[in-house]
Amino acid sequence: MKPLLLLDVDGVLNPMGRPTIDYRRYRCTIGTEVYTVHLNPRHGRRLLDLALSTGSELVWATTWEHHANEWIAPRIGLPALPVITMGPGRPRSEHGEMFKTPHVAAYAGRRPFVWFDDQVWAEDEEYLRVSQGLRDFLLVHVDPRHGLTREHLGMAHEWLTLTGFSQGP
Repeated sequence: MKPLLLLDVDGVLNPMGRPTIDYRRYRCTIGTEVYTVHLNPRHGRRLLDLALSTGSELVWATTWEHHANEWIAPRIGLPALPVITMGPGRPRSEHGEMFKTPHVAAYAGRRPFVWFDDQVWAEDEEYLRVSQGLRDFLLVHVDPRHGLTREHLGMAHEWLTLTGFSQGP
């Protein structure tokens, strides 16, 4: 089974702090809402390289859901990706985990995964390990002020290759 690389948008690809010169500003309209996002076009190539070198599959794990394929992917050079749908409303937390965590667990099943998100904490890890019985995952907490860095990608690459989940060349 191919490992998964799960991607959040806000706080990960769209940092909340002052973006560096590597980022470009975009205005995205979804329904009647207009959002300003800052995206680094290099992220797409770096994520594709990580997926290729580890034999992993990129998947959106974001409240943007399918809108990420319309608004985010083309601006950073990613193809359309599978999407973990979060469903209507936000389920109540059982053990302090983030509302996305049960959806991620259901989608991943027994596949190993790396999850890049700015809101994953110890409660999410505990929920996945204890409540869901999952063992083969790495939660990469991204500082929302700075967004995704080479260090985060390096952590994922190292974990996938050292644990033997990498199916890359």
